Amino acid sequence: MKIMNPKALKTIGWIATFTAMLMYISYFPQIINNIHGDKSGFLQPAVAAINCILWVSYGFFQKKKDWPIVVANLLGVIFGAIAAITAL
Repeated sequence: MKIMNPKALKTIGWIATFTAMLMYISYFPQIINNIHGDKSGFLQPAVAAINCILWVSYGFFQKKKDWPIVVANLLGVIFGAIAAITAL
């Protein structure tokens, strides 16, 4: 099996990071609605936040830090937690 060009693989990693960040930023309207009393479910964003904590830990505590994973999932920790908390 041929291994992908390292530069192309790094580019894919950062594109995936950007799209993951957009996914977690999309919680913002839900947070605003929660704050204004139009509550949504808390379970999905809470589980997303927990999952992101695990991915941030995985990427950060590697011998060679995996920054795309850390950066992408850090927003998931923040916005997932805020969405879950404001839904309560």
